[in-house]
Order: sequence, then structure tokens, then C-alpha cells
Amino acid sequence: MDLEFTEEQNILKSAARNFLKNACPPALMKVVRDDPKGFPRTLWNQMAELGWLGVMIPEEYGGIGGDFLDWTIILESMGEVCCPGPYFSTVLGGLAILAAGTEEQKKKLLPELTQGKLLLALAVSEPEAWYDLSSVTTRASLGNDGYVLEGTKLFVENAHLADAILCAARTEEGEKGISLFWVEAKAPGVKITPLKTLAYDGQCEVVFDKVRLPGKNLLGAAGQGLIYLKRLLQQASVGKCAEMVGTLQAVFDMTITYAKEREQFGLPIGSFQAIQHHCADMIMDLDGARFITYEAAWKLAEGLPARMEAAMAKAWTSEAARRVTRLGLQIHGAISYCDEHDMHLYYRKAKAGEMAFGDCNTHLDIVAKELGL
Repeated sequence: MDLEFTEEQNILKSAARNFLKNACPPALMKVVRDDPKGFPRTLWNQMAELGWLGVMIPEEYGGIGGDFLDWTIILESMGEVCCPGPYFSTVLGGLAILAAGTEEQKKKLLPELTQGKLLLALAVSEPEAWYDLSSVTTRASLGNDGYVLEGTKLFVENAHLADAILCAARTEEGEKGISLFWVEAKAPGVKITPLKTLAYDGQCEVVFDKVRLPGKNLLGAAGQGLIYLKRLLQQASVGKCAEMVGTLQAVFDMTITYAKEREQFGLPIGSFQAIQHHCADMIMDLDGARFITYEAAWKLAEGLPARMEAAMAKAWTSEAARRVTRLGLQIHGAISYCDEHDMHLYYRKAKAGEMAFGDCNTHLDIVAKELGL
């Protein structure tokens, strides 16, 4: 395992952090809060110009041909500023097309995505199947003129902004009966309801009521969706870990600065042992989360099996996010709960990351299975 960045990746990390700190202050998250249907389009277009939307898309489809580590670096930088918008869901959708799509689908859709003209959402979770792929009940029935899609998906990030939704649906019974479909967000029968969430992160309920899909809207072969989705959800989990690492870095930096400047009894509060130990706990959690996340990201970038490493990263980082943000709030005191302060935004972001693509317990179960238990 080699976790040393290349020269190009070091440049990418520095450039991403500098750009986002100037173009995307945490206050932008409040814009999304106050206008759920909006997001900073200027920032979106700048990301497209920088090549971030096509960071893992091969050059032949309009991307820059990077790997998963490159995306991890960008996501960590985004987490540091609570970057809003449909970046994560769109790039994840692009990975689904890249993995499962036909050559015709890739040539048609991926260049539009890399140019920022195509916003995507991924619909997997259901009321009775929270990222449990074997329990998907949304059904796509084959007819004479294509498929009919019926079912309900929950926590579909940015579905209300998306041009299209990539939906996992059952085409036959059994473990191998899951397929992936391309669904236009404004197609007849698609009902999208934004959900009020802690993090203002654009989660939606999507109901598919007898939505008719032509055969060309099937991504890859029928019944093969599980093969692509298992790897895709590993990538999504590790990507969310990278975002959380960036968020925790920002929380830690703010807390250390505050502990050095805030005085009580004529002394900086950072001189008190209780605060010192809290900060020590924070940095240990942060460094552990960063290491385990980049270990999993390296395996994914190398195309190696990473089911256990991805699950370990998500379980550890989710718990670390809870502990670090709690201590950050505790050390800051009441001021961190005020709307004018940014700390609560990072808490919200971390909490959303903790639950996304399965919580700690979900991934501990995966680790246990990988251990043969």
C-alpha cells in the first residue's frame, strides 16, 4: 500500500483547497437551506471547467482520466468547506454509467456530465431496504414496448435538481434479479418530494408510478445491476468518508484556534488539562479516519477487492465524526449553536455523512461477514 501522493495529486490537493476556500465559504450551505431548489450555479460551472465532474472519466468520454484517489482528494477539500450542491450524486451517477453503460450510452451521456450539463441522482435505498440490495422491491416489469417501473425510493440525494435518476429495480426474483435504469426526472409518473433533513442536503423521496421506460434505458444487461452496485456503494461509502475527513479537519482547526484564544480565569482554555485531552482525542480520531479512508481509497483506485476496507472506513469514520463534532461543540460552548457560527453547519454535514450509505452498525455487519462470522 502506497499512500504517498504523486506530484500531480499534491498540486490537485493544494489547488482544490485554495479554490474552495475562496469560492465556497461554509455560508453557501445556508443558501441551500433557504432555497432548497437552488444551488450555486457559478460554482458548479467552475467545477466543470476545472475538470472535477470528469475526474474519473476517461479522456475519450470528455474526462481527465484520473483515479479514485483523485476524487478522494477533491471530496476531502469539499468537506472542509461544507460544499453544497449535486457534485457527489452526479459524479457517482457517472461512475454507474461508466461501469454499467453500453458504449453508446457512455458516448452520449458522459461528455454532457463532464461539461456540467447533466445532473444525476442515484436511487437505491427504500423504506424497507436501506442499502440492502437483496431486499430491493421496486420492480421493472418487461412488456412489449419496454419496461414499467413501480416503487418508492428514499433518501435520493438531489433528485429534485437532477435531470435523470439512476434507479435500482428488480427485473426478476433472486439475488441476481437487480437491474439499473436511466429515468428522466420529469418523466410521467415520477413524483419527487424533498425531505426536510438536518443537513439541508437535498434528500428526496421518489415515487415511480407506472413509469414507462424504453429498453434503451436499461444500463448494461438485465439482472446484472448487483455486480455494479456492490462496487458503486463501496465507492460511495469511501467518498462520504473523505468528505467527513475534510469536515472533521475543519472542526479540529476551528476548535484548536478557539482553545488558544478563548480565555477563562485569565488563561486560554487550551491550558486546562480537560480541554487538552479533548483536543488530543479529536486529533487521534481525525488521523485514524484519514488513514483508514485513504487505505480503502487506494484499494479502490488500484482495482483491488475492498469490501472489508470500505466497510471498516465507513464504520470508523462515522463514529469518529460523532465524537469529534461533539467535542468541538462542547469546547466552543453555546456560541457554536448560534446560526451566525459555522460549527453547527459542520455538525450537520458530519451527521449526514455518518448515516449516508449505511451507518456504523450496517458496516460493522459487513466487516463481521468478511471475517467469516
